[in-house]
Amino acid sequence: MHQPTPPSAADDDRPDSGDPEPRPSRATNSAPPYGSTSPSQPGSTSPSQPYGSSPSQPYRGTSSSPPYTGTADPEHPPQPSRRPAEGRTPGQIRRPPPPASPRQSSPGSPPRSPLPHPPPPSRPVPRRSLELPPTHTTLICVALPGLAVSTEQGQLNGRGLEGFYRAGRRVLSRCQVRVAGREPLAVQARMTAADRARFVGTVRVSPDCGPDPDLVVERTRHADGTERITLRSVSRRPLRVPVEVALGTDMADLGAIAAGSTGPELPASVHDSGLRWSGATGNSAVTADPPPADALASAGLLRWEFELPPGGTVSMELRVRPDGAGPVRAVGHGATSPLATARASGDDPRVPVLLRTSIEDLQALLLRDPAHPSDTHLAAGAPWRCGLAPAESLTAARMTLPLGTRLAAGTLRILARTQLQRAGAQLGMVPGPRRDAGAHLPPSCTGTEATLLFPVLLAEARRWGLPEQETRELLPAAERCLTWLRTTVGDGTYLRDPHPGGPVRCETQAHAHRAALLGADLLDAYGRPGGAELRQWAQELRTAFRADFWIGDLGGGRPAAARAPDGRLVPHLGATTAHLLDTGLLGGGEYAPGLLDKVRAEQLARLLGGPTMDSGWGLRGLGVKEPGYSPFSHRGGAVRVAETAIAVAGLAAAAYEKEATSLLRGVLAAAEAFGHRLPEMYAGEQRTDGSAPLPHPAACRPAATAAAAGVLLLTTLAGIRPDAPARTVTLRPVRSAPLGEIGLTGLRIAGAPFSVRVGRLGVAMVEEAADGLQLGA
Repeated sequence: MHQPTPPSAADDDRPDSGDPEPRPSRATNSAPPYGSTSPSQPGSTSPSQPYGSSPSQPYRGTSSSPPYTGTADPEHPPQPSRRPAEGRTPGQIRRPPPPASPRQSSPGSPPRSPLPHPPPPSRPVPRRSLELPPTHTTLICVALPGLAVSTEQGQLNGRGLEGFYRAGRRVLSRCQVRVAGREPLAVQARMTAADRARFVGTVRVSPDCGPDPDLVVERTRHADGTERITLRSVSRRPLRVPVEVALGTDMADLGAIAAGSTGPELPASVHDSGLRWSGATGNSAVTADPPPADALASAGLLRWEFELPPGGTVSMELRVRPDGAGPVRAVGHGATSPLATARASGDDPRVPVLLRTSIEDLQALLLRDPAHPSDTHLAAGAPWRCGLAPAESLTAARMTLPLGTRLAAGTLRILARTQLQRAGAQLGMVPGPRRDAGAHLPPSCTGTEATLLFPVLLAEARRWGLPEQETRELLPAAERCLTWLRTTVGDGTYLRDPHPGGPVRCETQAHAHRAALLGADLLDAYGRPGGAELRQWAQELRTAFRADFWIGDLGGGRPAAARAPDGRLVPHLGATTAHLLDTGLLGGGEYAPGLLDKVRAEQLARLLGGPTMDSGWGLRGLGVKEPGYSPFSHRGGAVRVAETAIAVAGLAAAAYEKEATSLLRGVLAAAEAFGHRLPEMYAGEQRTDGSAPLPHPAACRPAATAAAAGVLLLTTLAGIRPDAPARTVTLRPVRSAPLGEIGLTGLRIAGAPFSVRVGRLGVAMVEEAADGLQLGA
């Protein structure tokens, strides 16, 4: 898995702190270039020339990401090879060689008579694909570092993403069950937990049984590499049932699978009570209980024969492991989880399911720092991003503060160890890859975002009850982040992109302003210098931003997405403006002031809640009327759940309840359509009567920020604003009670259980709290 590593010396002079050379993005769009405006938009109409593109060409951007270490990023996926696999033409299937001997029995098995069976299945050679394997039709079981990816058919055929994974490598790609020479007819497939899926099929054994099946075949698949196959007879007579399981693996990593460049299956050998595969990239083994009657290494087959009475059952368990590895020990299980197992209740039946599923997904995405096992963080999402993504990990940890501060503390400690500490312009920066920003702007630096989020998370975690000792230990790293901020701004007013000639982004100023105010509050609390200077700069930034970033028009105006280096405004309305409403928690239940004044904040609320941005399923990444809008574009129109939750929380805190309620209800409806496991994004198509949200085929599901958004959305309804150092908690519930009565139990404030209930009249009442915690005014 991708684990945090200390930055190299070369990171000090790399703007993105460790990114490889940028490569062309696959995104295409007909939008005007960065820095230009459409004729219908206010502002300058003279085009700019973005980073070497001609004025007549739209900006398509470049992107880069860290070297692949067990993850793949759908925003910057590996580019697929267009060459066919060596030694064959496209479409050709390589078949296995004939068996060296007619039968190889597993050790300790008595000789058995041959079972009737069809010819052994051929071993497919996975084709090189020109498309990223889709995720929207798959069932993904997660208990990192283990994954199990399946289609609704239940059979693992070695196609696309199918298979069992450990630490980003596919340890089993094919697991095909045949009963009495037939594949079970799939009748049901569903997730039963974040790490488990259940598949049910039926088989007709007797030729004269009519349309009714004789057997029910149930397969329970676990992310830890275990599969249990149960046969249940529904026949009225005894059955003699031969069973075969065909197994195979290519030991491919996710990067190769994403690029469609996997190799052929490896040859198998009989090993213990199953099969084993060895290759240049590693070894894998499958053991079976009970041991098979026969094992054919040449065909990758395990065989059993069972006698089933009417109503009888029999089970087989397969255990898939990298050779020599033990079972997956998921961080999120039991007492080791840093997240409280909170519960929800209320009038809306979707509420308890969403909270339970969100917490299960978060627990499934937890990873330990191998060098410091007590520290955990969230992987960005499965299947593509099963490693550390600093900005996403910090964002998710911040959203889940109502579940306790242990995750925040672990994430901060992990990232503090990656912080750049060599003298130079990037001293104090938390490294992070570049992120696609859509058609109108060049890729953004997530290292900038992570560096600004670090002191914010520490300051807010302290308000939620992070112990003083842990806060003090992390304070020097937060100070370095704040020093980087002031050093990078220098004598100017705005925090610019780290790349020469980069824009001044609206959301970056929002992150920087919040970091300055919450950071100053943190420094003052511990008697550290610098707070007054940060507040003074934040005041100057507010004044300048209100003058420089607002585009007036007949509809009331809008904030600019960015300012080009020559001062021209990028006028496109997108979801990133929601960060202007996310000002951060200070003491006494108060939020920090925002960059917008009250009149312009109200206008932004109206825009975010209007049909241009509100799809009915959540907040679009780009307004539907903007040039270059596409409902499936990562940053150009798709609904990103985390940004919607940030908008809902910001709107509710600023008392724009109508707009917050509309977005909240849209996400809840989408969650129900997705089985309450929210993907990181889905299409921004307009909701209509009887419609359903369209999934994005490359979205991570589960995703850390989407699962954490479920927690933020529901706790926002109660308006919980703790101040653990002052031993107070203030409640500012959504007065309209859009979901009726709602109760939240098992939350954490100051390390103790906290429960709250909001009635149908919008009145909140604390039902459980730490001793000495007082209700604030």
